[in-house]
Amino acid sequence: MFEGSPALCYDDWWKVEINVLVEEDFQGQVDVGWLQRVAEQALVAQGADPRSELGLVIAGEETVRELNQRYLGRDEPTDVLAFGLLPGVGEEGALPFVPPPDGIPHLGEVIISYPQALAQAREQRHSVEREMAILLIHGILHLLGYDHDTPELEEVMRTREKEILEQVERGD
Repeated sequence: MFEGSPALCYDDWWKVEINVLVEEDFQGQVDVGWLQRVAEQALVAQGADPRSELGLVIAGEETVRELNQRYLGRDEPTDVLAFGLLPGVGEEGALPFVPPPDGIPHLGEVIISYPQALAQAREQRHSVEREMAILLIHGILHLLGYDHDTPELEEVMRTREKEILEQVERGD
């Protein structure tokens, strides 16, 4: 069972909808408002359309593993998945999505495995909040067209992740 928490972030020019669903087992362990702020900062830093919509799911290892198997053909756990909906962004041969009639750019969904984030936070000796921010930024960058299929692309993506994480941690 999931609990939802949509957020509309308003500013003079910025209106983005970030819908967060947290699997029941992890409710109360995740600061949804903070994750929404991290997502908003990442989108602003990337110059995303200010009318964008983004979905974020915080799930268990089995849910993420099942999604990884079903949609990517990988029967293994992972920390974050990103399913993009923007036309022209994603893997070659991907089926294009029909643009929504409301004209709002639906970026897609980022799914984070909370147990994996917790394990990685312990391994890296930092907070689970920091690890969740890293994974969320990583997922958002994928939705916006970044990838890490080659060493060069991985370097570009990791550098951008670090820059955005530093902005988030400074509170920019």
